[in-house]
Amino acid sequence: MSPKTAEHMTWHQSHHAIDRVMVHLSDGEAWKHFNSVHPHFSAKSRNVRLGLCTDGFNPFGSFVAPYSCWLVILTVYNLPPGMCMRPKFVFLSMAIPGPSSPGQNIDVCLRPLIDELTQLWSSGALTCDI
Repeated sequence: MSPKTAEHMTWHQSHHAIDRVMVHLSDGEAWKHFNSVHPHFSAKSRNVRLGLCTDGFNPFGSFVAPYSCWLVILTVYNLPPGMCMRPKFVFLSMAIPGPSSPGQNIDVCLRPLIDELTQLWSSGALTCDI
């Protein structure tokens, strides 16, 4: 609902790409392929595009302690490069604690988040657009 943020949510569609230079994810082939596969979604430039990433760390700061914590983060990719990675646009969606990294079983931990994102994709969500 912020007017300052709202004006930047369409940046990915309105910026002018430079040939053979990838400034933003929207300049990449994967983004263009997604647009061609999902034209109904890409027709509305304010539809929010999210990136999911994860990384683990030892919360005790020691490699001796057998414990890890994995953070799962969602990032808004509609925004310009200088804004996408700012803390207020990076959302911690879950933390996966455990005696070791989740490894191959991370899909079990991510299942609730993936189910919510799938529901959001299929039904959408009403939001306020300033």
